Amino acid sequence: IIMRIGIVSDTHRFTAAIDKAIPYLKYCDLIVHAGDNIDDSYYLEAVTDVPVVAVKGNCDFYSDPGKDEETFMAEDKKVLVCHGHNYGIKYSLDELQKRAEDKEADIVIFGHSHVPYYKEKDGIIFINPGSTSLPRGGSSKGIGILDVENGEITCERIKI
Repeated sequence: IIMRIGIVSDTHRFTAAIDKAIPYLKYCDLIVHAGDNIDDSYYLEAVTDVPVVAVKGNCDFYSDPGKDEETFMAEDKKVLVCHGHNYGIKYSLDELQKRAEDKEADIVIFGHSHVPYYKEKDGIIFINPGSTSLPRGGSSKGIGILDVENGEITCERIKI
């Protein structure tokens, strides 16, 4: 059995951009929203009927409720979700890696930079889907699709 997780971040209330991701997200078992703007997670859940795990980003200071971090299990893999701004991810992933190690996470999903990123480091997979609405660094608008099947992890980025 595959657990399919749709990953979005930095949607910034651009519903038209989010709508382009819906055809991919509505077939997921879970959607992760890695912050900015957490309110978009309610829209995602309403239009896809898929459960959403969402965290607050640096642009979500007005939002309540909302947590800065969430963890959940995807099969036997522990996933840590945060926006990344509290860990200085635009400069280095060192602080985020320390947090992941403290939480014993296998996968870290984050946003903030608006630049896609995928790397395995010291047994931890770091995933940033980039932004669905305001891409930076020459990247395109996009989302991530993470599959966990029998302990195997695959992730692809879909341009929207």
